[in-house]
Parts: sequence; C-alpha cells; structure tokens
Amino acid sequence: MIPATMKRTTLSAILLLAAAIPAYAHVGIGSTSSLTSGFLHPLSGLDHMTVMIAVGLWAALKGGKAIWAWPLAFVGVMLVGGALGMAHVPVPFVEPGILASVVALGLLVALAVDLPVSAGIAIIGLFALFHGHAHGTEVPENAGGLEYMAGFAVATAALHAVGIAAGLGLGARFRSLARVAGGACAAIGLGLVFAVL
Repeated sequence: MIPATMKRTTLSAILLLAAAIPAYAHVGIGSTSSLTSGFLHPLSGLDHMTVMIAVGLWAALKGGKAIWAWPLAFVGVMLVGGALGMAHVPVPFVEPGILASVVALGLLVALAVDLPVSAGIAIIGLFALFHGHAHGTEVPENAGGLEYMAGFAVATAALHAVGIAAGLGLGARFRSLARVAGGACAAIGLGLVFAVL
C-alpha cells in the first residue's frame, strides 16, 4: 500500500511537470556523429547524470536481481528509443518525460520505494525510452548514429555503475545518505522544470 504522503508528492510532481515547458535539453546539442561524442554526451548535463546515477542508487537500495536488471533495462530500452528517434518515429511527451524521470527517480530513491523488480523495469524502461528517443532524433541523417548510440550506452552503463557502487558502498548503515542523494536528484529535476538550473 502506498502511503498518502507519497501519493500527494507524486501527484504534485506530475502536475508540476504537466505544466512545465519543454526543457529542450537535447535537440541540437553538440556533435552526434562519433563514439566519443556519444560517450561524452551523458556527462554533459544534469538531467543525464542524475537519472543514470539514480537508477544505480535505486537498484542498490533494492538489491538482488535489480542490481543488474534495472540498469540493463535502462540501457536496452534507451537503445530502442534511440533507434525510433533515428527512424523519425514520433514518441509523445519526450521532453516532459525526461524531466519527469529526474524527479520521479529521485523520489523513488529518496523514499526508498521497494517495488517488485518487474515494476521497476517498467518504470525505468518508460523513462529510458524518452531519453533514447531524444538522443536518436539528434543524429543527422548522414552521421554515424550507431557509433554515437554505442558511446551513449557505454557512458550510461558507467553512470549506473557509479550509482550502484555508491549505494552498495554506503551499505545498510548509511542507507539514509543514498536517500539524501535521491532527494537531491528530485530537487535538481524540479530546478530543471522551473528553469532555475
């Protein structure tokens, strides 16, 4: 059963995100035609870094299969989203979905929400689709899109690993620090929503 406080917080975040203007954090930013530019891109923005690390932190808090299943789901679905973007297949709500991912994943970590692994995969996969699609649409028709996406996938996995290492390194004794990091992620997301970051 979901506590009333969490329901109110989630509803408030959704309403704020629905009212937000698109972040335009992705389209036309930097080179999108090489493995190196793909690798560097997730390291270039708060939305990328916080979401990828939050996935790792949440996986570490959950433990068990989630430690490998949730990051793998993110990378796999992100690549599918990238392919859809490169093929110009429209996906609605990409920019609001990306902003929602920063806030929502931060809240999931901050509140240490314990969901079944399959539910976590569904949530993470939805957000990964938005992230991947945004990056796939950036790739020019004549560019090396596959190299770019491969670089992006490797950097994304590395950021997930940072989150996992931090979460496991803190251990059960310092679990509250991982939750504080999740709160910081959600705060960053709200800062992006209101264009103060």
